[in-house]
Amino acid sequence: MSEHALYFDDVAVGQTWSSTGRTVTESDIVAFACATGDFNPLHVDSVFAAQSIYRKPIAHGLLGISWAAGLGSNYPRMQTLAFVAVRDWEFLKPVHIGDTVSVQTTVLDRLQNGRRSGKIAWVLVLVNQRGEEVQRGIFETIVAVRPAGQTAVEGVRKQTARITTESAASFESDADS
Repeated sequence: MSEHALYFDDVAVGQTWSSTGRTVTESDIVAFACATGDFNPLHVDSVFAAQSIYRKPIAHGLLGISWAAGLGSNYPRMQTLAFVAVRDWEFLKPVHIGDTVSVQTTVLDRLQNGRRSGKIAWVLVLVNQRGEEVQRGIFETIVAVRPAGQTAVEGVRKQTARITTESAASFESDADS
């Protein structure tokens, strides 16, 4: 595990991180289609897609989840032991070639599972360059607890994080409706 990664003990409910952006290319979409076998013309046929409600090809929804997972894996970088669940994932808007997506990750809940690990529920929101939410949902991971006797590096709780409960509260209120 990375020596600069955070432990379960280092994060608090409501803490939020924002990733760097990544611009979507036609090659991304074609590579995903090749890897998965999903050659739906909405993704890979410009002529067909031009006649659809989207007016141009759109990225696969599962490719968006993959970007959320990948970009979110570094914001924050955690001592992750396992990825255990995706819950309540929503596909809100299409992602097009040329869009730049980033992910906002917020700690929704945390529950220690003993002396060595804890489960963290994260709200992930994939946003485009206009700040529009295009996908959102909850990931759950098992994260290592800081080993006994090891102290946290000063300021590790501030690792590019800002405290907010708005994103988590917003997601919970949306999920309840």
